[in-house]
Amino acid sequence: MQQITNTILMIRPVTFRMNEETAVNNYFQEEMSIENNEINAKAQAEFDAFVEKLRAVGVEVIVEDDKLEYDTPDSIFPNNWVSFHENGNVALYPMFAENRRRERREETIVRLEKEGFIIKDIIDYTEAEEEGVFLEGTGSLLLDRVNSKAYCALSDRAHEDLIIEFCEDFEYSPVIFNALQTKDGKRLPVYHTNVLMALGENIAIICLDSIDDKKEKKFVLKNLKEDKKQVIAISEEQMHHFAGNMLQVKGANGEKYMVMSKAAHDSLTQDQINKIEAHAKILSSDLQTIETCGGGSARCMMAEVFLPKDRK
Repeated sequence: MQQITNTILMIRPVTFRMNEETAVNNYFQEEMSIENNEINAKAQAEFDAFVEKLRAVGVEVIVEDDKLEYDTPDSIFPNNWVSFHENGNVALYPMFAENRRRERREETIVRLEKEGFIIKDIIDYTEAEEEGVFLEGTGSLLLDRVNSKAYCALSDRAHEDLIIEFCEDFEYSPVIFNALQTKDGKRLPVYHTNVLMALGENIAIICLDSIDDKKEKKFVLKNLKEDKKQVIAISEEQMHHFAGNMLQVKGANGEKYMVMSKAAHDSLTQDQINKIEAHAKILSSDLQTIETCGGGSARCMMAEVFLPKDRK
């Protein structure tokens, strides 16, 4: 079982803009005072530069183009609707925003089969949408694949019953907690676990300040430490610069990279950078438009592919 992969699926946007349906509980999103077509053009430029950087170090990036007719402003964040697993299983997830449900496209999965990946079974949780119950993929679930643990912060987009169901189906132990951020003087749920936390092979970057309940904080730390993860704590301010939204990947010759945005990198202290670089080289890219309007960053843009490959 591997924790990190060298293969990433990414979706190139065509109608990227601020999604009004997700803004209700994604407090990272902000308005931009430019036209939507200009926002999309800027997002495409950021996307292309990011893909180029990943490919330059030997990460295999499979790029699928979004299509205009779907009108999916958040398609750039595919890790919310699908996850790909080493046993050949694919999970499809129920999405909070109705216009994000159109992101789930069969042709994307067919594309992976064309690339030589083996898909044995599709586990589909999307019926839960009818009951108003959601679990947004590896946005909600932080998977420690080696130690079979699923870390998940509860929110409108991550319901406990579905977390438990996923863990039973995929044989993970749930590590469930509440994570909050300050917005207009109130403590409100952080919309996705992957903005407050990143898990690498031997490292965990986490905004412990967002876990207000002392017992829950202790529980999360106990799990990370017993699996020998070096814990690097980030502040709530750093979380808002997407310092929790990182992903460790493999490049050429097995070289390891911690992938993040320029904003995330710029927010880190030298001590935090040194600790991360002890485990992986840092690869950062400017994602300012995507972060501002989308309320997501580098990790959200990458759906990891762990599927077995046809050896023919």
